[in-house]
Amino acid sequence: MLQENQFASKRAYFELFLISFVVLFLELACIRWFAAYVVFLTFFTNVILLASFLGMSVGCLAAQRKTNFVKMVPVLLLVAIFSANTMLNLYQTHWGIAVDVGHQASPQQIYFGTEYRHPDLSQVVIPMEVIAGYFFLLVALIFVGIGQVMGRRFDMIPNRVLAYTTNIFGSLLGIVAFAVISLLWLPPVVWFAIAFACVAYFLIRETRWRLGKAARMLATVANIVVLLVTVGYVGHVGTSETYYWSPYYWISYIPFNKGIITNNIGHQQMQTVGSEGVAYALPYLLNRDSQRPPIKDVCVIGAGSGNDVANALRAGVEHVDAVEIDPIIYDLGKRFHPDQPYQDPRVTIHLNDGRNFLKETDKQYDLIVYALVDSLILHSGYSSIRLENYLFTKQALMDVRARLKDHGIFVMYNFFRQGWLVARLREMVREAFGSEPIVISLPYRAEIPPESPPDIQYFTMIIAGDTAAIAQEFNEKEFYWVKGKDFLDDPNTVGFGPAKPQSLADVDDVLQIGPATVDSAEPAKIMPNDNWPFLYLQGRLLPWLTVRGMAVIAVLSAALLMLFAPVKTIRFNWTMFFLGAGFMLLETKSVVHLALLFGSTWIVNSIVFFAILIMILLANLYVLRARPQRLTFFYAALVLSLVVNIFFNINAFLGLPEVVRIVGSCLIVFIPIFFAGVIFATFFRQSANPDMDLGSNIAGVVLGGLAENFSMVLGFNHLLWVAIGFYFLSRLFRVRVFPQPAA
Repeated sequence: MLQENQFASKRAYFELFLISFVVLFLELACIRWFAAYVVFLTFFTNVILLASFLGMSVGCLAAQRKTNFVKMVPVLLLVAIFSANTMLNLYQTHWGIAVDVGHQASPQQIYFGTEYRHPDLSQVVIPMEVIAGYFFLLVALIFVGIGQVMGRRFDMIPNRVLAYTTNIFGSLLGIVAFAVISLLWLPPVVWFAIAFACVAYFLIRETRWRLGKAARMLATVANIVVLLVTVGYVGHVGTSETYYWSPYYWISYIPFNKGIITNNIGHQQMQTVGSEGVAYALPYLLNRDSQRPPIKDVCVIGAGSGNDVANALRAGVEHVDAVEIDPIIYDLGKRFHPDQPYQDPRVTIHLNDGRNFLKETDKQYDLIVYALVDSLILHSGYSSIRLENYLFTKQALMDVRARLKDHGIFVMYNFFRQGWLVARLREMVREAFGSEPIVISLPYRAEIPPESPPDIQYFTMIIAGDTAAIAQEFNEKEFYWVKGKDFLDDPNTVGFGPAKPQSLADVDDVLQIGPATVDSAEPAKIMPNDNWPFLYLQGRLLPWLTVRGMAVIAVLSAALLMLFAPVKTIRFNWTMFFLGAGFMLLETKSVVHLALLFGSTWIVNSIVFFAILIMILLANLYVLRARPQRLTFFYAALVLSLVVNIFFNINAFLGLPEVVRIVGSCLIVFIPIFFAGVIFATFFRQSANPDMDLGSNIAGVVLGGLAENFSMVLGFNHLLWVAIGFYFLSRLFRVRVFPQPAA
């Protein structure tokens, strides 16, 4: 009997480790997959993160129920996959359908790629919060069964801290496994095959069907086969496109027009230098015709598939540092760009975050370009910022200025959608460079109003740095270009001169290019910085779309708790609840600010998540060894370390030796996580109902995830005041810890 109990105990540890691996691995897989397939969900991946946490919470709280909800996982995943595919097909084939993403015509927050269809002109309009709410519910239901298994395994292990440590080890393996998959660019079939194989084990263990074990095994295998075939089938039928999964996007390459689509939003198109690319070449032409020093060294941030690099090479530069964050977009450009810019020996490619590259390099450039930098995806599921947001802050533009030679110029261009955004960027550049930038609109506009049309109509270029010679030429002459002519092979078709030179008297299609005045707008006065990096948000506010989304998630969360959890019989642990809410904000702060120091790449995010779990593991080991009974010191140390994080400028580490930068920043960011981990593990060590306590804690994580949206008002540093409030409430609702003998 003793040997049987020991075997059961070992199996409980193994199964807790396995289900913990599944939870984190499947969570990451769902965030990547649903963001790619559900229309515009790429901008709201925290919806999937919060849904997975809610499902785990409900599952843990329902651990004592007789129904085995893990049986629902394959069926619900099938429903979710088919729902995503159906919605995508409807949106792509029926042009009368529009998705309203915060009112695209005059948004409080701009989402690039959503303005192609105007909701006011469409037959059927679907609010984005409805789509997000539907998939939030489906994903949460998927994780209920997995969370129930996890709660039951926690109940089987008397030593709560060892159980939690096992949980952390499983989560660590989940992060490592998904990082390897991202590194190898493996498709979703592989992701879900790994997750389903683990789920199959628990399907067989948890279900009690009369047909016997062999029949259960057969049914489970059939479920998995159907799911994998479905995942491999969805979105890949009847098209001539080629599909890739980078660490950031689902990328579709369309050979006939050399277009690249990311997460079902048009992103970029490779173009031949010459008659098609005047916008890319304009900085070099203005530099040439204003008698400035020749441009020799160029840095292109957001090099993409190579258009900007190709134009630099055609203009005769000596060297280009091409910085691109996505390896597959670079690879597509290397293989398929008609001008083959990445094969040129004058080009050095850097697969890195642009801000991080500018901080780490010591080179000086004649020209630095922000080349249509728009990521179309969130930095991570833990925050509301996009990959490129830290390129558009006051501190980032100061970094750009520091990397320019004395006569150097900086150029940024894009279809910026709204006049107030152009006005904000103009003000940011003027403040960073200490001089008035040149703003150019293509097609030509003499004035850019605060409210621009919602469609992509105007390409805007902002030029800063040593621009005196260019500005003088514009004051004295006009710049023209004959549309459709190769302006590099035929210099008479482009340059400063009369609006229509005598030699072009019979040519109708001559485009004027000149500076535009930018009307001041209220949002322009709010400067994004490293604490508040929300370039696309009109002001320090919660957009109504975000408020409505938060309300939908709150209502659905309450409904699921009522439906699955025994809310009438359980004693909800409010201490654990508020600990979870506070910890979610600590994770958000850690991910965001370490990305600022070390880059916004996927590998940095993976390392940060791994490091957070290591700190929790160290806290567990401390509790196992020291067995603290009083938590006053740890609460005080936690609050003190959070206050330090609020007022400490993380940029102080920039420029320091790498070892100092890594050690110093990690101490500042991770010490609060250690103290929070000790507090949680101490409470959890004495838990009589670990399933209920863990479920309460994970439910708090959902509250913390919703509270993260207040970073749009407070900034990320001051968001920690909200975390301190949550930890104060956890202390207020604490359950007194009494000494108990070791388990």
